[in-house]
Amino acid sequence: MKVILLQDVKSLGKKGQIVNVSDGYARNYVLPKKVGVEATDKNKNELKLQKQHEDKIAAEKLQEAKDLAAKLDKMTIEVRMRAGEGDRVFGSVSSKEIAEAAKKQLNIELDKKKIQVDEPIKGFGTYEVPIRLHTEVTGKLHVNVTKM
Repeated sequence: MKVILLQDVKSLGKKGQIVNVSDGYARNYVLPKKVGVEATDKNKNELKLQKQHEDKIAAEKLQEAKDLAAKLDKMTIEVRMRAGEGDRVFGSVSSKEIAEAAKKQLNIELDKKKIQVDEPIKGFGTYEVPIRLHTEVTGKLHVNVTKM
């Protein structure tokens, strides 16, 4: 029996795949647990429409990420830190502080987990901080660290 999977099944396949399973397995496991539905013409057409819709949404999200990346490249935020010994930053600038400063100064919500600070920022000056906006798009935000 051909079945369209509604979710990932470890030994069977991924969501949206049409797989061939034995009738007993389909009747006793796949259909009752709502892991899949029978691959009728109606269900195949619904799957096709659903994939088109998901592709459209994915393309829109990608475009939004590209637009935000272009916008971020032109922007600079200022993070004020206390000065320690030798005119160095007291502590370091974290991704959390960068996200908070972006929200206050630019009204842009950035996830602190997507801000990629390779090495802690421990000096004053301007830094380019990469921000992972999408799996295919990385934007750069200019962070100016100044004395408090």
